Amino acid sequence: RLADGLRALVPDLLLATDIICGFPAESEQDHEESLAMVRKYKFPVLNISQFYPRPGTAAAKMKRLPGHVAKQRSTEVTQAFDSYETNSHLLGREERVWFSDTEVKHGQTVGHTKGYVKVVVPREDSLLGKSKIVKVKATSKWHLEGEVIRD
Repeated sequence: RLADGLRALVPDLLLATDIICGFPAESEQDHEESLAMVRKYKFPVLNISQFYPRPGTAAAKMKRLPGHVAKQRSTEVTQAFDSYETNSHLLGREERVWFSDTEVKHGQTVGHTKGYVKVVVPREDSLLGKSKIVKVKATSKWHLEGEVIRD
């Protein structure tokens, strides 16, 4: 309900989450509900990990699920994440981008939208520390590619 309410108020909100697969108390139903949540919200940022018992925690004392179960569940969540596109709705849009970094290897200046979507443009160091309007020319699972069009 919280995610639905936030998205209703801020439609382009970037929702991110972590999913720990194979937590000792995780039932098959819990896992299915996690998969359904991934499919429903299509999280652009999803950190997937398998349970690891951190010493000194209550969970470390719990009976662990078999390793193959945790691995299979992790694979299923990864497949769900890989099955959808996260940024295609932004193609062609004009977005304000705040520039903060340079990717020397790729010759790009890096920034983020208000919703924290990563945007890359051809390298122009004078953009660092500034915000500009960028026309989105291409999208991928991980970032947007654009062209600065105005202040």
